[in-house]
Amino acid sequence: MANNFRNGSSHRSSLTKTDRPLSVNSNAKGAVKSKPLPASGLRKSSPASLGSAAAAAAAKDDAGVLGRVRVAVRLRSRNEEEMVADADFADCVELQPELKRLKLRKNNWDTDTYEFDEVLTEFASQKRVYEVVAKPVVESVLDGYNGTIMAYGQTGTGKTYTLGRLGEEDKASRGIMVRAMEDILADVSLETDSLTVSYLQLYMEAIQDLLDPSNDNISIVEDPKTGDVSLPGATVVEIKDQQSFMELLRIGEANRFAANTKLNTTSSRSHAILMVHVKRSLEGRDIAHSSENGNGTQMVKTLKPPIVRKGKLVVVDLAGSERIDKSGSEGHTLEEAKSINLSLSALGKCINALAEGSSHVPVRDSKLTRLLRDSFGGTARTSLVVTIGPSPRHRGETASTIMFGQRAMKVENMLKLKEEFDYKSLSRRLDIQLDKLIVENERKQKTFEDEIERITIEAQNRISEAERNYEDALEKERLKYQKDYMESIKKLEEKWIMNQQKQGSERIMAGSKDDSSDVASNGKDSMASVVEELAEVKKLLLKETQSRKAAEGEVNNLKSQVAQWKRSEASGNTEILKLREMLEDETQQKNKLEGEIAILQSQLLQLSFEADETSKRLDKGGSANGPGSLDSLRTEVRNQQPKDSGNGEKASIAKLFEQVGLHKILSLLEAEDTDVQIHAVKVVANLASEELNQAKIVEAGGLSSLLMLLRTSEDETIHRVAAGAIANLAMNETNQELIMAQGGIRLLSMTAANAEDPQTLRMIAGAIANLCGNDKLQTKLRGEGGIKALLGMVRCGHPDVLAQVARGIANFAKCESRAATQGTKTGKSLLIEDGALSWIVQNANNGASIIRRHIELALCHLAQHEVNAKDMITGGALWELVRISQDCSREDIRTLAHRTLTSSPGFRAEISRLRIER
Repeated sequence: MANNFRNGSSHRSSLTKTDRPLSVNSNAKGAVKSKPLPASGLRKSSPASLGSAAAAAAAKDDAGVLGRVRVAVRLRSRNEEEMVADADFADCVELQPELKRLKLRKNNWDTDTYEFDEVLTEFASQKRVYEVVAKPVVESVLDGYNGTIMAYGQTGTGKTYTLGRLGEEDKASRGIMVRAMEDILADVSLETDSLTVSYLQLYMEAIQDLLDPSNDNISIVEDPKTGDVSLPGATVVEIKDQQSFMELLRIGEANRFAANTKLNTTSSRSHAILMVHVKRSLEGRDIAHSSENGNGTQMVKTLKPPIVRKGKLVVVDLAGSERIDKSGSEGHTLEEAKSINLSLSALGKCINALAEGSSHVPVRDSKLTRLLRDSFGGTARTSLVVTIGPSPRHRGETASTIMFGQRAMKVENMLKLKEEFDYKSLSRRLDIQLDKLIVENERKQKTFEDEIERITIEAQNRISEAERNYEDALEKERLKYQKDYMESIKKLEEKWIMNQQKQGSERIMAGSKDDSSDVASNGKDSMASVVEELAEVKKLLLKETQSRKAAEGEVNNLKSQVAQWKRSEASGNTEILKLREMLEDETQQKNKLEGEIAILQSQLLQLSFEADETSKRLDKGGSANGPGSLDSLRTEVRNQQPKDSGNGEKASIAKLFEQVGLHKILSLLEAEDTDVQIHAVKVVANLASEELNQAKIVEAGGLSSLLMLLRTSEDETIHRVAAGAIANLAMNETNQELIMAQGGIRLLSMTAANAEDPQTLRMIAGAIANLCGNDKLQTKLRGEGGIKALLGMVRCGHPDVLAQVARGIANFAKCESRAATQGTKTGKSLLIEDGALSWIVQNANNGASIIRRHIELALCHLAQHEVNAKDMITGGALWELVRISQDCSREDIRTLAHRTLTSSPGFRAEISRLRIER
């Protein structure tokens, strides 16, 4: 029947708060036939497993939380057709919700019992389904984890009703999508947080955009480091309210493919995938704190950037599995059913491999499994609801659905918090703080300058006033003293005149008295008068002296005041210097902050540039699609990837080599697509295993391309296969010199230091071991770190790696022995100088025969030269040589050890001293 678009009658929905979340760390309860599930444990998956990159990263992250996939089963009630057709038959399913148990009727007397995390009857409400299945996942997404909610079941059992019911007429019938968005919008702040949605469908193995039907071939991009899956070509819509989200669901449901079948009138013909990205900023991590100190408030600011948590919610409405004979599909609908069943089968194989702990998970068999690689065995918290019907006619499909859920319960994910620093927000905050600091510094500087000017003017005014007061006081004292002096002189002159006049009148009145008596009397009187005048002058001079001393005291007082003002001025200058020093400190702090902001801005610019470059590389496409183009060649390499072993594989490789050509295959080693590089390097490695092709590969530049892959690629598989190809090429002596000349040892050593996979280390150790067998390259190989690289790989402890390390040491010791015998080498062994002797002695009696044989041979070669004897004796090698000479299973090695002990004077002396029996 021809396909038509769904008319929007059924839609997706979201959720509300719950009381009974499914605990991530709760014990597993699901069982098949009442048998408990195995204990939870972190499963080591291969690089090809679902979520392998994320699982490997989580295994190294101490913050990871182990969480099993949670599975709930929901029973649909009988529909009208089943009530009529199956009226005489009992339901094939019996539920025991209180025990979380389900019984599947095999016949009238026998049933199988299964346990799930939740058992939901046909009477369970949509709210109840949301609370036990979806709400714990939504809460994890809001906390910064990835989450997946998926519905699986036969066509017509209620998957779309459970997930995508809009409930516009009856809110109680809203499905998980609508209720989930309600809870998310209630918890986020749209001012600081971001909420975006993409809505897609996987139809006939093509990813189509339900919000933009013209975008019908969206590619999947996988991060090689983290394993995260993204769809860069999908439409991304920012959600602001519930109404806009409902409108997007209506548009998507209208564009989704549906068809009328015997099992369902509106059967979904595609897998619908709703992706909700939540980006939340954690406030309060870098807010400035203030502390009061009595004089003011001191601001203590931190430069820690704010933290952003990113969570991704994936809601998957799988198309129903169906049998062709029951659904009645034909024509194009039949092709759709085949595509649906193939993708569901691929998903079941992946879950089976994860549940059984298989080393290989076929994640690349379908685009559905690639999209869900993080949901099963990855870092997402996953809840699965399996929907079943009660009809005994569909007992086979019901049993298959139940077994799918049981296997899914055995899958364990490693939940990992998605956090990163918001450097852009920090840069904006620092810019604001810088502007505030600049304004504050300018304000303080202006206040400081104004205060200095005020203090200077006040000091100058005080000094000027003191100087004026001093000058006025001195002038007054001078005038006073001058006036007193003039008055004293005038008084003395008047007294002297009066005395002269008095003496003249006394001489006239005396007359004629006896001159002699008169002269004596007048002399006496004159002397008395002079004595009195002198006494009075002395009093005046004493008074003048006292006045002068008082004036001098006043002058000294004024001088002390002037000195005090000068000291005040000096104190003011000191305070000015302190304020200037504080200003310089503030300026230095400001310059330091500006430097730190410049560094952060340069880092942000670099991050932005790298992001732009990455985006350009992702958007860049091929230039041709013809038969001879690179895209066509990539398709050929993918299609011609060896699938069989033995002769079939070699035949396939040879056919590809003849059809495509070596140069085109080598050109694919530089492709941008990692998958293409992996397939191409595998082809080159298989070609290099045959000696006939090795010279052609080297002439065409294949060796340089392989070394370039070791230098530039970060993919572990590429490293492993490229190292294996180099190991094959290193079996040829000419190629060995080329590998050394192009820095091959350094590249192999760096790759070994970063590798963890035992198979990768085995390939690298094999390549170095082949190079160790070349006499001409001994010194250069050791100088470029070849011996230390071999010894560093013993940390792995894997027997295959240790065997290759032992082979390399044996080859190196053999070449040294040959060179010393020929006289081209003198001095102690390079192996002993690099510290290999202790490991050799420890593994000389290793339980693995291949490791022991190489180590025994290396000891015998080292012991052939007397210069090594002292170190070997002190290192305990003598006892191992004695054991080898007596107990070694190989006669040639036993004979060589015996001959060495006999011919070495140092060993003979030590054996004699210790009285060792041989």
